[in-house]
Amino acid sequence: MSGTLSPYRLGKARELYNLFNVFNALSWSFLVGNIITFFAMRLHASSTYIGTISALLYVSFFFLPLGKLLSRRFSIIRIFSSAWICRAIGMAPLLFVPHAVSEGHTGIAMNLILLGVSLFHIFRGIGMIGNNPVLSYLASGPDRSSYMTQIQIINNAVGMFCGFFIALLLGRDPPLYLYALIMAVGIVCGIGSGILMKKIPEPPVEKGEKQVKFLNILKEAFSTASLKQFIVILFFVALVSGVSRAFIIVYSREVFAQSDGMVSLYSVFGGLGVLLIGMLIKFLVDRIGAKPIFIVCVIIGLAGMLPVIFIPANLTERFSTVVLFLSSLFFIINFGFLGAEGIAQTYFLALVPAELMLDMGILYFLVFGVAGAGGSFFAGVLLDVLVGFGISIFLAFKILYVILIVMTVAVLFLQKKLVPLGSLPFRGAMEVIFSFRDLRAITLLDRLNKTKDSEEEEALLGALHDTPSKLAIKGLLNRAKSPRLAIRMESLRAMEALDTLDENAEQALLADIINNPFTTAYISARILGNHQAFSAIPVLRELVVSQDYMLAGEAIIALAKLKDEAFRPQIEEIILQTANPRLKIMGVEAFGIYRSPHSLSVLLDILRVANPPPYLRDEVVLAMANILDIQNRFYPLLVHFLEDETLAPALAMDEAESASEFYRAAHNGWFHRKKPALAFSNIQAKTLPPAVNAFIYEAKGAALSRWILELPEELTHPIAQIVMAEAVLDDELACYERLRLLTVHWAAHELRLWTNKLKGKIGSGL
Repeated sequence: MSGTLSPYRLGKARELYNLFNVFNALSWSFLVGNIITFFAMRLHASSTYIGTISALLYVSFFFLPLGKLLSRRFSIIRIFSSAWICRAIGMAPLLFVPHAVSEGHTGIAMNLILLGVSLFHIFRGIGMIGNNPVLSYLASGPDRSSYMTQIQIINNAVGMFCGFFIALLLGRDPPLYLYALIMAVGIVCGIGSGILMKKIPEPPVEKGEKQVKFLNILKEAFSTASLKQFIVILFFVALVSGVSRAFIIVYSREVFAQSDGMVSLYSVFGGLGVLLIGMLIKFLVDRIGAKPIFIVCVIIGLAGMLPVIFIPANLTERFSTVVLFLSSLFFIINFGFLGAEGIAQTYFLALVPAELMLDMGILYFLVFGVAGAGGSFFAGVLLDVLVGFGISIFLAFKILYVILIVMTVAVLFLQKKLVPLGSLPFRGAMEVIFSFRDLRAITLLDRLNKTKDSEEEEALLGALHDTPSKLAIKGLLNRAKSPRLAIRMESLRAMEALDTLDENAEQALLADIINNPFTTAYISARILGNHQAFSAIPVLRELVVSQDYMLAGEAIIALAKLKDEAFRPQIEEIILQTANPRLKIMGVEAFGIYRSPHSLSVLLDILRVANPPPYLRDEVVLAMANILDIQNRFYPLLVHFLEDETLAPALAMDEAESASEFYRAAHNGWFHRKKPALAFSNIQAKTLPPAVNAFIYEAKGAALSRWILELPEELTHPIAQIVMAEAVLDDELACYERLRLLTVHWAAHELRLWTNKLKGKIGSGL
């Protein structure tokens, strides 16, 4: 069969697998969830016995090699489905426990529980050989991590509702036959899940997969630093998770004397915690990666265990406090550690090559099994030993959880060195989790991935433009390949609003400016310039002569923003030669961005052409203002002038006279002291208004030209000084009121700068 399912067949296969997980979760909850612990404790089982039952959960992993051996002769799906049916039937001995107890054979009843649970987990271990291959096969595609988490959510949601249902059934003192009835339903659901598994498509055998001895798998795993480190972390996480979750049930019964119904109710809160962490992981994992979520889950689990250490003994007798405490304890510990287990599997599947998935999957579960089984068994023995030495059960649990907390802290130190696998750094992940903007962007991206309506798609892209987030880059790049022009443009517009671009985004934009002229190329060129993509300079240089004038113009502006000074002379030649008014305007804007005084003469040459468009004249004077570093002050003046052009003479004289008065106000006390530093500047301040008056009203620029040439060298760039001095004498330029207003404003600005510099020198005694 084909290695990859078509979208339709993948969707149908996922529907079947989701249904399988519903029945599987029902079977688990009714057979070997918390109910088996309640069942055993009704028979007054010891902590060691409870620990043994909990350990059997992990013993199943030791039978994975048997499943691997069977996979050489039978298909994965056949093994999986048959083992799942057998594991449900294996629990049949528990149906006879109530009868054995009623006949006074409690020991036989206890052995029947061990037998049934053992058979369940033996067959489970054999069948689990197919878990990773099937899940990995059905989770193929860009939503891999999200779908894997969805499976966990299904299991946890069903488990939570089953826990609530069981809590209602059990109440305070349920009969043993009620347990048997619940387990009978669980057996039927388990058989149903095995039948459903038969309908799942068979995962293909990887071409590169080899039959490798288990010892060689161990050798390879422990010789690979990243895998070795993960295995050590997994061991401790599985140990702490298994013990902490299994024994909070015993903790509730033994320390707080809670009934089976109440403990089942607390388990519902635990299921709610698992459901919420599953939803949170599904929401975030594809955006921030598995590693930071793994760390966060362990931190939450650690925080959940701390109250066990610090709760005072006198609170154990307050009903309301006990209910609140145990509900919170079940919620947080399950939220943290089951979340850690789930995301650990996601991380593992990304870490291991596909051709080693089957063999490494065995190692994964064996490590899980050793940690969980050993931890649960020895935790039960530890509690019995401590109680045997006369230590109260309340204090014994404190000692147990102190040990677990120490292990968890060690895990956190080890997790820092995990390979990121494309994840965000921990700090960056925390910024995302606590950022409303990033979380909203993730929500929009999820909606974008689900929508089939192009108009809704366009609206969502517009919303992403208003909610810029670096997490959106991948989704926006996918939409930039849309067959619809409006979608491509909206996705690029949203990308333009981002603070930074990654390497993939830069490469995609480079490809767009090469392959898509006359459509979206000009937008991509603008984005590359705005985001300082220096790698784009060679391509942008070639595109300044593109037939797509919008692309050529944006390429010119982008080069200016990238400070490509070496290419500026070629841009000046292009702008002088082109007849396209839009390209001229964009080139003029680029000169303003370059801010090179050498471009002033080119800008003046553009005005010398007969009848330049009005907006081109405005762009020229604004670009000159930017080069002369006065645009922020000149722009409002220009707007005022354009509202009523007859005000030009008055506005020019206001500029000159206000600058002269500014000088006098600053240095009035020094006028009669004949300071050498002020002697020449006094004359300049007095002569500016008359020079401007002659220039504006009489079209005589000689005085103003001389005034400009006499400015101190440290005040302005010499090229700017020469160009502006010559411009006031040029008859071709005399007709441009906006240029004359610019010249006067610049001269007044220079006088103000000179005033402040002199004030500083005199104040310092120079």
